[in-house]
Amino acid sequence: MIATTQRVLRQLKHDKRTLALIFVVPCVLLSLLWWIYDGGPFFATIAPSLLVLFPVIIMFLITSITTLRERSSGTLERLLTMPLSKLSFIGGYALAFGILATVQAVLASLLLVGPLGVDTAGPVWMLTGVAILDALVGVALGLFVSAFARTEFQAVQFFPALILPQFLLCGLLVPRDEMPRALELFSNVLPLSHAIDAIEEVATNTSPALWPQVAALIGFITLFLILGAATLRRKTP
Repeated sequence: MIATTQRVLRQLKHDKRTLALIFVVPCVLLSLLWWIYDGGPFFATIAPSLLVLFPVIIMFLITSITTLRERSSGTLERLLTMPLSKLSFIGGYALAFGILATVQAVLASLLLVGPLGVDTAGPVWMLTGVAILDALVGVALGLFVSAFARTEFQAVQFFPALILPQFLLCGLLVPRDEMPRALELFSNVLPLSHAIDAIEEVATNTSPALWPQVAALIGFITLFLILGAATLRRKTP
């Protein structure tokens, strides 16, 4: 698994556009919104939620496409002829992208509470931790859905099917307790809903109680990784 992680990180080291997408784009988007709202109260209200929204979107797209390339190029087929289990392969990718997701979350969090001047009631390390967990959800979900795509275009097609409904139902646009009952119940089983609840808890409470949300996010990450290993195919038909 460690060897897989090192190989993925070496490959991404030379992919400047992907690194820019992971590290630079979230910071640019946050800065752009700060500029649009002139750093006013509305930006301070929505900024923590955007800190968990951008990472899951970016890491989902990057991970699903990169894993698909491994399979379509024959790399996965060659690797699985060696004593390497599917779970080890998935774990190596999850670790590699998890490292990148951690750096991404730290940079965005420091930007948010530093130059952009957003104050949160809870500690910054909790804010960063929630952002990291949410990015890892994007990684795990991307690894899972890559098994069902044959082309990079098909991998991107999963975005409106899996991520946009979560954005609409996570409580960012309308509080979940004000939604129709059926939609509220459905939103309770979506990862992004728990991420938004956690980040709002950190933003508004000096002593955040995050264990239910953190446990839910860790459960989603574990579930998606297990499903990703179970459905992983050696190559794209």
